[in-house]
Amino acid sequence: MLPEAAPGDGLTHGAGRAFRYNRLMLWLKALHVVFVVTWFAGLFYLPRLFVYHVATTDAAGVARFVVMERRLFFIMTCGALLAVLFGASMIIAAPGYLALGWLRAKLLLVAALVGYHAWCYQLMRALRAARPAHSQRWYRLFNELPLLLLVAIVVLAVVKPA
Repeated sequence: MLPEAAPGDGLTHGAGRAFRYNRLMLWLKALHVVFVVTWFAGLFYLPRLFVYHVATTDAAGVARFVVMERRLFFIMTCGALLAVLFGASMIIAAPGYLALGWLRAKLLLVAALVGYHAWCYQLMRALRAARPAHSQRWYRLFNELPLLLLVAIVVLAVVKPA
């Protein structure tokens, strides 16, 4: 629970409300960052599992990768959903930020990231069905896309260019 302005703490009613609002935004931002990290950990590792999956020829190894990919996808999807939820919560708490170009650009990149996430799901299903559509090299290059999105998103969120 967020702290209330207490008698004698020097906060007027309006200042106490601003203090609680700022604390709420900090909590939302902290939780957003935690789940973005969770999401990106999965986005970086899942395509690497695809590389190894394609290279594996024995049935036990393939089965192991199917299980690992499914579990990792579940965890990264939870991270994605919670990152989006806390990000949306910040926008709901401060809708004026939507007028800023850097946030709109960031949200566009997040939409691309969601598309990449969905693409990973399709690739995972194809591998599970023993229908790999690509080579190890392709999966290695595919693994670099979230890094480019991460760099752009972090620059937008931290630098906030006009």
